[in-house]
Amino acid sequence: MHPLRHRMIEDLRLRGRAHNAIDANVRDVCKLVEWAGVPPAKLTAGNVRGFLVHLMDERHLSCSSHDAHVAAFKFFFGITLGRPDIVAFIPRRKVPMKLPTVLSQQQVAEFIDAASTRKHRAMLMTMYGAGLRVSELCKLEIPDINSQRMVIHVRDAKRGRERYAMLGPRLLETLREYFRVRRPSGPHLFPGYKPDACLTRAAVAKAVQTAARTAGPKMHVHPRSLRHAFATHLVEDGVDLRTVQVLLSHASMRSTMTYVHVTAARQRAIRSPLDALPRRDVTQTE
Repeated sequence: MHPLRHRMIEDLRLRGRAHNAIDANVRDVCKLVEWAGVPPAKLTAGNVRGFLVHLMDERHLSCSSHDAHVAAFKFFFGITLGRPDIVAFIPRRKVPMKLPTVLSQQQVAEFIDAASTRKHRAMLMTMYGAGLRVSELCKLEIPDINSQRMVIHVRDAKRGRERYAMLGPRLLETLREYFRVRRPSGPHLFPGYKPDACLTRAAVAKAVQTAARTAGPKMHVHPRSLRHAFATHLVEDGVDLRTVQVLLSHASMRSTMTYVHVTAARQRAIRSPLDALPRRDVTQTE
């Protein structure tokens, strides 16, 4: 391992970054070094700028991915190399606000029913029933399911936080049935390819894609769709935003406010000011 790569990993670890974030940041810097064809210590601001333009024009990098690369470069040059001047004028791109596509409750039911195995069905129901992120689902262990308190202990969540997610009766019944039939031999509730290995994000994505294809050609679902549906359906049922924020483990209410925009039920319940105007006989003016 290159000394600078090892040092960057240590710098990220010292700041408590998650494993996935560390891997992504190091990978982005390695791609820059490979593209520039020079040692990391000799990279210039022109190299960074040229690489970002290359990603934008040739790879059609999205705004959010662009910003992730910029963050990785700012950390590498600013912290690991101690040369923040190289990336001082590298801009971030303005990320356009896009509302998430939300499945209806009927679509969620059809999607879950299309799961190919009992394990996949339990996974999908857990993501929807508790509003879990994919990374949180992958790390779940059997003792994390607390049937007495009816909560799921989510460890090492985003930004290293721990939280309790809701555990409804139907989800508990599904997990118990899955456990009776499959009975994982290791600590993980949903083990990976090897019994003692953690489930991977790629495995979850594959299970979601398979169920989406089975459910029908119009079922456009990605791994985060069930979490989006969980939050939106709670808001439509009248759950207050602060409670939804806690259940989702959002650091800012701004993230939770997204689901106010996508709740069709709330919009239907609001009366348009046009409907309050007094009616007039249009035929008199024709």
